[in-house]
Amino acid sequence: MLDKEQNILETKALSIGYQQKKQLNLVAKDINITLQKGQLTSVLGANGIGKSTLIKTLCQFQTPISGDIFLEQKNIKNINSSDISKLLSVVLTQPIQTQNLSVYELVALGRQPYTNWLGKLTTEDLQFIKHAFQLTETTDLQSKKVYELSDGQLQKVLITRALAQDTALIILDEPTTHLDVYHKVSVLKLLKRLCVSAEKTILFSTHHIDLALQLCDQIVLITPQKVYVDTPQNLISQDVFDNLFPKELIVFDKTQRQFKLKP
Repeated sequence: MLDKEQNILETKALSIGYQQKKQLNLVAKDINITLQKGQLTSVLGANGIGKSTLIKTLCQFQTPISGDIFLEQKNIKNINSSDISKLLSVVLTQPIQTQNLSVYELVALGRQPYTNWLGKLTTEDLQFIKHAFQLTETTDLQSKKVYELSDGQLQKVLITRALAQDTALIILDEPTTHLDVYHKVSVLKLLKRLCVSAEKTILFSTHHIDLALQLCDQIVLITPQKVYVDTPQNLISQDVFDNLFPKELIVFDKTQRQFKLKP
């Protein structure tokens, strides 16, 4: 039985969607997710199915159609934005506007929810920043400019900024986009390590299903019919991946936990 005290994020009967030409489009409904402390969870589904819509809704960038979202047992409707930023940090795929910042300056921005109106860093802030660099093993990048970073380095630096923010929950939207295979694996293994060593709760969307099935504790799988939330093994046992893509092109190999081209 789940210990409710360990619940970092919870959704109840959540429906998500977006407004388009004065019409409300329902993307998915009856979404019931529970993320516990130290858990790595991925959001999976075919392209255009609603992964980013769910991420944006959980991060309060979009308004839910109906249902509730709870952060650390508190309804997010009753939490002001400054307090939400102390509970939840977000890593998006959009380009960094301040390319001339140093890596250290970018990571230090993670302390904004705690600094005074002057943005002055305290000794405690400096310690959180130092520890964040240590956790991601990016200390050697501190003096570089953001524009000097490779895509893989930048993604780790953005995760470092989220760690400096010192929230229990980190949500990432497609963190491995534009990365080669090595850096995809490196970033996802870093997320797994942070869940274990730093007891962070991490939710990320991805289209790299094979990697998610190997690394994640839990999967949120969005399909046209319903949203499944379970462990990778349980979802595989339920054959939910068999109908994720057209069978005339690819099939799911349950033994190897991966999709293969149909012969």
